[in-house]
Amino acid sequence: MRAIRQYEFGPAENLLLEQVPDPEPGDGQVVIEVEAAGVHLIDTSIRSGGRTPFPLPALPMTPGREVAGRVVATGPGADPGWLGRRAVAHLGLTSGGYAERALAAATSLHEIPDHLSAPTAVAMIGTGRTAVSVLDRAALTEADTVLVTAAAGGLGTLFVQAAQRAGAYVVGVAGGPAKVEQVRRNGAGTAVDYTAADWPQRVRAELGERRLSLVIDGVGGPAGRAALELLAPGGRFVICGWSSGSATEITTADLYTRGITASSALGPAVTRPLRELEEQALREAAEGRLTPLIAEFPLADAAAAHRALEDRRTVGKVVLLP
Repeated sequence: MRAIRQYEFGPAENLLLEQVPDPEPGDGQVVIEVEAAGVHLIDTSIRSGGRTPFPLPALPMTPGREVAGRVVATGPGADPGWLGRRAVAHLGLTSGGYAERALAAATSLHEIPDHLSAPTAVAMIGTGRTAVSVLDRAALTEADTVLVTAAAGGLGTLFVQAAQRAGAYVVGVAGGPAKVEQVRRNGAGTAVDYTAADWPQRVRAELGERRLSLVIDGVGGPAGRAALELLAPGGRFVICGWSSGSATEITTADLYTRGITASSALGPAVTRPLRELEEQALREAAEGRLTPLIAEFPLADAAAAHRALEDRRTVGKVVLLP
């Protein structure tokens, strides 16, 4: 089979397409013939050998932690009833997804609903489950005015949809005119380009008498701080990452003088067991309440997918198609 292999940490060019032996399932494992493999910004940090929330994997390796496709083999201890069924799985801290076939623990499998595509399923098993956890923490209401940073990304796209569905007024912040237009098409009442130096003033002008009650921030750094400063007294600030490379600076004055509530929906702060979050994420997609935007790349172009993510040129969830 074909797979992406990495022998050294470093630039995207280290992702090499090679012919490798087909995987053999071990105890409790299945083999998935991959129709779609998810690509995440954390994958680029792992590839480069940079800072990650968990230990770096041993090399050589095949990256990729999210896969969807058809089960073509089962190992000892795995339910043979999975054979031939369409399934999606998050591979956890293991890797192997950027390939034509991948190993997964049978206990990690979810059946893909008939009308759901493999790219959609793979977007929801990882990015979708994170979105559900963040939305639990955000507790959206129709009374909210919500600002979403990175609103054209895989997570941001889902946050905008959920806020709009809840009846909230949504401000989507994204980088560049094309992304801003996509955010507007996705349902945001206001869409602003944060590459413009005066973007906070533009948000204030667009809001008029509205008071910003909630920020969902996955960018951090100066953009996250600017979003925090737009919050009305008593507002909520929900953190779901810092793609800029640094967390948003939050001071005691923000918490006590302005009465802002800051919380995280990551790591130990995840709201529910991961499998429960995965089940709900897939259900939200299957029932049409959340629809991920997909940016597709061929498996052979994994390096290009990584470069596009790192350069902030992608819209929605990046997926590789073997």
